[in-house]
Amino acid sequence: MSEALAQITGTAAASGGNPDTTVDDLYHRESYAPIEADDAALERIVAGAELPPLLVALASVTGDFSLLREDLRPPQPLMDTVGFPHGGMSPEQIATARELALTALKRVRDESLTTARLLSEEEAHLVTDFVTNGADPAFRPLLEHDMALAPHANGRPRWNVQDLAPGTTYRAAVIGAGVAGMATAYRLRQAGIEVTMFEKGHDIGGTWWKNTYPGVRLDTPNFAYSFSFAQRDNWPAQFSPGAEIHDYTTAVGQRGGLYDGVVFGAEVGTLTWVEADGQWEVAYAVDGEAHSERFEAVFTAVGQLDRPKIPQTPGLESFKGVHMHSAQWDHSVDLTGKRVAVVGTGASAYQIVPAIVDQVQSLTVFQRSSPWMLPTPFYYEDMPESVGYLAEHLPHFGQWLRLWQHWLGVEGRQHHTAVDPEWTKEGSISEVHDRVQEQLRARLREQYAGRPDLLAKVTPDYIMGGKRMLRDNGVWAASLQKPQTTLVTSGMDHFVPEGLVDAEGVLHELDVVLYATGFEASEFLEPLRIKGRGGQDLHERWGGDAKAYLGLHVPGFPNLFIVSGPNTGHVVNGSLFSMIEYALTYSLDEIRLNLEHGYTALDLREDTLERFYEVLDAANATKAWGQPEVHTWYKNRFGRVSQIWPLPVLEYWNMTRAVNPEDYEVIR
Repeated sequence: MSEALAQITGTAAASGGNPDTTVDDLYHRESYAPIEADDAALERIVAGAELPPLLVALASVTGDFSLLREDLRPPQPLMDTVGFPHGGMSPEQIATARELALTALKRVRDESLTTARLLSEEEAHLVTDFVTNGADPAFRPLLEHDMALAPHANGRPRWNVQDLAPGTTYRAAVIGAGVAGMATAYRLRQAGIEVTMFEKGHDIGGTWWKNTYPGVRLDTPNFAYSFSFAQRDNWPAQFSPGAEIHDYTTAVGQRGGLYDGVVFGAEVGTLTWVEADGQWEVAYAVDGEAHSERFEAVFTAVGQLDRPKIPQTPGLESFKGVHMHSAQWDHSVDLTGKRVAVVGTGASAYQIVPAIVDQVQSLTVFQRSSPWMLPTPFYYEDMPESVGYLAEHLPHFGQWLRLWQHWLGVEGRQHHTAVDPEWTKEGSISEVHDRVQEQLRARLREQYAGRPDLLAKVTPDYIMGGKRMLRDNGVWAASLQKPQTTLVTSGMDHFVPEGLVDAEGVLHELDVVLYATGFEASEFLEPLRIKGRGGQDLHERWGGDAKAYLGLHVPGFPNLFIVSGPNTGHVVNGSLFSMIEYALTYSLDEIRLNLEHGYTALDLREDTLERFYEVLDAANATKAWGQPEVHTWYKNRFGRVSQIWPLPVLEYWNMTRAVNPEDYEVIR
């Protein structure tokens, strides 16, 4: 932890608790299919597998931790554009590791080892030291949080309401049943808290039941995109289509009992702190009928990318065709043979365009700014055959692969976006940043060889890292170069009944307009009306500049927990699930303190928030997205970065281990 953040959060130690003898993983298997493959087949499987997680899985199931040799630790050199197979192991390391792995896999077969075994604390440390190449031991508990077989695994609370305050009923409302709400409900219920989830839609899963546009899929490696308590081990794709992720959230909901206590079709309007009773009143409507309930705590899990943003282009009401936002897809509209426009060139457009380009008569793409794209040749590919086999036959292999992917994302590509104050070359912020930018530009020159007109348009005019980078397997460039596609960069001037007129006065005749224009990301918690202590309004307090301690707390709003709140987004390191789950650990520790001491609530001090943002804003200023000339949705209308966590993930982990009571005012 940095010195500045240590001063803010105090030095409270991470909560330990006794080792657990159960596995907190909804996908844990009691046994796996026995290996029956012959030696030659096993050799092929080993040759196709990522070696660090394979060695860990074999050490775990056999108990032979001598497999995790110090000389075989993956070195993990910092990557520029493409990651290194096997964590950058040398050819000599790879050859030795494969020989050891093959021998161990034969042993698993010959001894019919079909069950996973719980690790000792020492064994868990051996795994983390191997995976991290002996990195700072401070990473051990962070990784073991997601290591289902470790004795201190996961974020499950080690206390229960009835143990701390017998006879007490503690109720919590969770607003939203997307992945943040699902994680919240699951963890709260483990602590014996009564939970009601309010979801305006018809299912849990949030993004993954709402977004059904053509081509929708993850841009995060599959295994890493999952809850620590629900580590699916048999993903069929490397980057799953949206329907597959929705299947996962549905399965987690069923396995975890999360459908119980959900109020679907619930439009929550206001949250009001009732001073006299120390409770929150939640007012909501279902089918137009008004209701209200009281809760000891409220967790808002409404997500950052939920409210579609549609440009206000004059004349839209006159357009005779169809228009829709990517998050509000109308599947009754057949695009076959139609003249279609896609407005935007961000993440959803990048998926929609290749999915529909060969279906339509003409495709007009309106681009405001061109994205930087990260080479990912296997973006549309299935999981390698070896991974599928090992997931079914080698106990816990899928979970160890998840841990490996998770670790690679902890540090991620931070070095790409950090400003070097000594660097003076215009148009870049450091030597590595300059080098990677040039590599990506060179890729564009290759992809658009022979099309200098398009190359000029698709080469980004802002520094890399200023906005979200997209996954590039070549289909975007191929789609833009098809004869039926036109790329417009002059902007949209106005609609007419026949279509769209661009800023150069050219009419584009259209049947359908598809908005891939993102969301109102900086307007946190809209349209909820939230009244705290003394009747203060949260949105009036923020005035469009949302700030919350750890993304969770605002002074004057006790027992209001903002899940995935301001400055908890991740773009070059970390993961959505990690930030959510680490914040929940902190939230549960706060509730524990209230129950243990008989407090009504803890209310954040103003000076705590101020000190926190002095550090956070300064850190964002040292990143590519924080540079004054960069215009990005990471910033709010005041130009302040309100979306992104700019520090190492380890900092957030350390800050969320335990509550420092000195940061709060006690409400009794």
